[in-house]
Amino acid sequence: MVGNRMKRLLSVLFLLAAMVTAVIGVNVTYDHRAVVIDGKRRVMVSGSIHYPRSTPDMWPGLIQKSKEGGLDVIETYVFWNLHEPVRNQYDFEERKDLVKFIKLVADAGLYVHLRIGPYVCAEWNYGGFPVWLHFIPGIQLRTDNEPFKAEMKRFTAKIVSMMKDEKLYASQGGPIILSQIENEYGNVAESYGPAAKSYIKWAASMATSMDTGVPWVMCQQKDAPDPIIDTCNGFYCDGYKPNADNKPTIWTENWTGWFLTFGGAVPYRPVEDVAYAVARFYQRGGTFQNYYMYHGGTNFGRTTGGPFISTSYDYDAPLDEYGAPRQPKFGHLKDLHKAIKLCEEALVATDPATTSLGQNVEASVYNTSSTCAAFLANVDTQNDATVNFNGNSYRLPAWSVSILPDCKNVAFNTAKINSMATVRRFVATSVDKLSDSKAISSDWSYVSEPVGISSNDAFDKKGLVEQINTTADQSDYLWYSISINFKGDKPLLRDESQTTLHVKSLGHVLYLFINGQLEGSAIGSYDHPNFSKDFLVTLKHGKNKLDLLSLTVGLQNYGAFFDKTGTGITGPVKLDGLKNGSVVDLSSQRWTYQVGLKGESLGLHTGGSTLWVSGTPKSQPLTWYKTNFDAPSGDNPIAIDFTGMGKGEAWVNGQSIGRYWPTYIAPTTGCSECSYKGSYSPTKCLKNCGEPSQKLYHVPRSWLKSSGNVLVLFEEKGGDPTQISFATQELESVCSQVSESHPLPMEAWSQDKSKSKASVSLECPHPNQVISSIKFASFGTPQGTCGNYSHGECKSIDALSIIQKACIGSRSCSVDVSTSTFGDPCIGVVKSLAVEASCA
Repeated sequence: MVGNRMKRLLSVLFLLAAMVTAVIGVNVTYDHRAVVIDGKRRVMVSGSIHYPRSTPDMWPGLIQKSKEGGLDVIETYVFWNLHEPVRNQYDFEERKDLVKFIKLVADAGLYVHLRIGPYVCAEWNYGGFPVWLHFIPGIQLRTDNEPFKAEMKRFTAKIVSMMKDEKLYASQGGPIILSQIENEYGNVAESYGPAAKSYIKWAASMATSMDTGVPWVMCQQKDAPDPIIDTCNGFYCDGYKPNADNKPTIWTENWTGWFLTFGGAVPYRPVEDVAYAVARFYQRGGTFQNYYMYHGGTNFGRTTGGPFISTSYDYDAPLDEYGAPRQPKFGHLKDLHKAIKLCEEALVATDPATTSLGQNVEASVYNTSSTCAAFLANVDTQNDATVNFNGNSYRLPAWSVSILPDCKNVAFNTAKINSMATVRRFVATSVDKLSDSKAISSDWSYVSEPVGISSNDAFDKKGLVEQINTTADQSDYLWYSISINFKGDKPLLRDESQTTLHVKSLGHVLYLFINGQLEGSAIGSYDHPNFSKDFLVTLKHGKNKLDLLSLTVGLQNYGAFFDKTGTGITGPVKLDGLKNGSVVDLSSQRWTYQVGLKGESLGLHTGGSTLWVSGTPKSQPLTWYKTNFDAPSGDNPIAIDFTGMGKGEAWVNGQSIGRYWPTYIAPTTGCSECSYKGSYSPTKCLKNCGEPSQKLYHVPRSWLKSSGNVLVLFEEKGGDPTQISFATQELESVCSQVSESHPLPMEAWSQDKSKSKASVSLECPHPNQVISSIKFASFGTPQGTCGNYSHGECKSIDALSIIQKACIGSRSCSVDVSTSTFGDPCIGVVKSLAVEASCA
């Protein structure tokens, strides 16, 4: 009896001890090699996912795919202006639910790096700062300024307090293992003078005083005070060294691509180069690397910065804007992460010993008494190399790294992709077809937005005003209106057809209306947001009404004193072409101003109001449109193709899917063939030259009902809404091309490697799909890329039938790339197998 009571008591004590351990959490520290969790050094792979750039229903899938891709950590900014749009009024609902997002990461068994900032850059409106900061008396942002420091500390403390209350720091048993204060300040610190150094010291002290129990970092901050870890951002960080020997080498932003701007071509970064950069980082002593972005997502609403950042924030990330794996980028990096983790024991145990193996070739070895890992790098941008290492010969493609987890066998080479590729396309359904199936109503209705002043809140002021100071960014739109009266019997204009109105603006977009008619427009660009333009206009004898509509396209988010970058028409505004040769400067005269549109104040974006009139007045500027539609069937991601429209904003069931601008066309030049070899830059690899920068706009399925959805558009320039179409993302093909010289599949490292061969592996992404057909198969010297393969000079005549037998009807298949499988169509030549298949 006593024995049973003792057993029960011991069980209770054991349970209590487990509960206490869970509450206490883990100890996160660092040393010169790595982040240390509960006394154990860790090699970490991280990826950025910004919670407001997707929707809560997408979060679990994005996080799970990140885990499947080999990530240990999810990194996110905290967006101050999103959470505190009005001073002391906070919003953490729906896409802003930071706590829910972090808990979902924890549920998946991943860690979090929380980058509080609170300046974030991120191509986000105003760099993440709420615009109301701008209006606090005496404030200067991001410097040793008391009003700013008080606000920054208050918001940082708010976020830290929320995290503590929810026990989300690792020290409390939660997932947050790192936090960041400030962001890339070292890039601009010089412009702020001596106050920059004292500001950084204050920021470091303020952050560490929050007592989170986890380390803090500052990226791009070489003078980060102890114990703050300074970290690197960039396309390559393999040469980075922190500012103290007791700090690990951390890469907070490895840019997987680049952001898209309205008016620009679409940037992309080849995965071979991304993998090369990552492998070099770990080769040379790094142990924590983060992809920026791992999922980029969408700039919903008016969140884009820049200015001129597009609504899509796809960033050529491993998970595309809609959450689907971008193959082969996702899969190739997944294989890389597996190879790196095979080396972890050696990587954290010692520093690398690096030796030259020849010109532009080097070996880095992590060697202990019990383990050995090696990296062989060929940094030449053109020439392959054959090297001898540890008594063996290795072929290294140019601009590549081979990883040898046992210092003997190559598990991974950054230039040789084993992962399959996919071709995904958006398949559009025209409005007419949707109407036939009752997916969208054939009936549109509209409301005409008044030209010029229509609000009782309009005001007069002498001279031209700066836009941000006037609107406080409560709207993209600001009306500048003035009347000109030409009196008398004699005409004052030399030639009506040559009358010139000169307008100079800080940007970003301008529409000119004369006597209620649109006479012209002007736009800036990402590189040059401000502009001057001469409009040839016709003015009549008597009273003429000039209405200038100035627009912002996201506020500046980067650079020293970016917060002081103005917008709007600050002049001069001059009228030239008078008969007596004089120029009338209108800049200092009395103007009437209106912030925003009448339709905004009426809430037309929700689809409500009794003002809607049936019909579609095509190509009319300043028009609100509304229609109803049913959700496209299935569960594939949805987009709207805005071909046929000009520029504006769109809402689905009251939710803004962002600014659309399909008429801003990318330059026709710059999209030449791109090689992964050599240093990457944002302009190196571009596509879609001569096409709209963005024509497809994400509509999250969680925003839709099965039927009775409301689509509202505000069109600025004039367009035909009946031309727009819905589209769903469809998988067109799965492909793979692997040569006899490729490394073994990563799975071989858990099997008998002596019995394994290089192989082509295909898998349908959806669990209910199977491989339904083989579009192409060739063993020999096939050419091309997924979706565009062709046979080379030699080929096996049996390749297609062999692949069909092995793959059709199965969700996945794997076929060895060997002459024992296909025969030898060309003796003495290194052969490869290329396959393209369909899933259904």
